[in-house]
Amino acid sequence: MTAAAARSSDDADVAERLRRRYPPPRVSRPVIITLVAVGVVGAIAWLIWAASSYATPAISAQVSGYTVTSNTTIDVTLTVDRRDPTRPAICRVLAQASDFQPVAEQQIVIAAGGPRLVDARVTLTTLRRATTAVAKGCTVG
Repeated sequence: MTAAAARSSDDADVAERLRRRYPPPRVSRPVIITLVAVGVVGAIAWLIWAASSYATPAISAQVSGYTVTSNTTIDVTLTVDRRDPTRPAICRVLAQASDFQPVAEQQIVIAAGGPRLVDARVTLTTLRRATTAVAKGCTVG
């Protein structure tokens, strides 16, 4: 036997051993690629749905103005934006002192009906002098 023939025989033995040791995959490559593609498309579709659904909250509020009228009172104007004005809203307003400690808190109920954008005015009685007011959140009632 020549060296080339012996090498060819060894290569065939090695190939046979590898074939027995590593059998072919149970799922073919095109099936795996198709499943991964479907998964990626599904994930992108979910991402687009989630972004469009949660991009605009049902209700949002911000303090559009406030006036400290005395050491124990503050007048707050809260601008509330409701996606559905036919439902009432409940917003929480917080007055804070210069050290950011809360000195007053009140819930404001925005009645159902009316325009989508509502300005609500409230006077808060504080424990000590307030320096700012913040909207702490709103829920649809």
